[in-house]
Amino acid sequence: MTKDAFAARLKHACTSVAAAEPELTEIDSRFGDADHGLTMAKIAGAISAAAERPENGIQAMLDGAATAVMTLNGGSAVPLWNTWLDGMQEAAPEGDEIDVAGLQAVFAHALEELSDMSGAKVGDKTMMDALIPASRAVAAYGGDDENELFAAAAKAAMEGAEATRGFVSKFGRAKSYGEKTLGTPDAGAMSMAYFFQGLAQP
Repeated sequence: MTKDAFAARLKHACTSVAAAEPELTEIDSRFGDADHGLTMAKIAGAISAAAERPENGIQAMLDGAATAVMTLNGGSAVPLWNTWLDGMQEAAPEGDEIDVAGLQAVFAHALEELSDMSGAKVGDKTMMDALIPASRAVAAYGGDDENELFAAAAKAAMEGAEATRGFVSKFGRAKSYGEKTLGTPDAGAMSMAYFFQGLAQP
């Protein structure tokens, strides 16, 4: 996959997240600060702008995205997404092409970096409920078609996000609501799932 093709997927991912802003805001208004939709729209805009710049190679593009997100004012999503994107760029190739093995390395390292920072696991009702299954799907893919890889990741991410309806929040402001959070999906998990839905669009 070329850098331009990767950039196109990133822009589709950002469009998917931005389109979900009202939904994400509504979910976050139940047990959070009602700012997740706006924060994610800012993050999506920053990533999309970085993907459009004529950076020299895939690593530079992802580094630009991480840096752009880092400078934003927003909620807890900003440092989390910055860490994830920074983990991506650390494992990304400097050139303009990446294969399936390269993508697997990028997403594996990004998950490792974010896991070290957040400490959240599947079942904690956070963005990790979507990201961990998606990353595992990427790692488990045995073919050589990035379309299939991203499709598997998107499916796993959305299933993980939907599963958060059955979990009690264990992080953030929502934690204080305890079992009242049952039945409502996690906004962070949903935004990550929408991001992967967009990545699956070539």
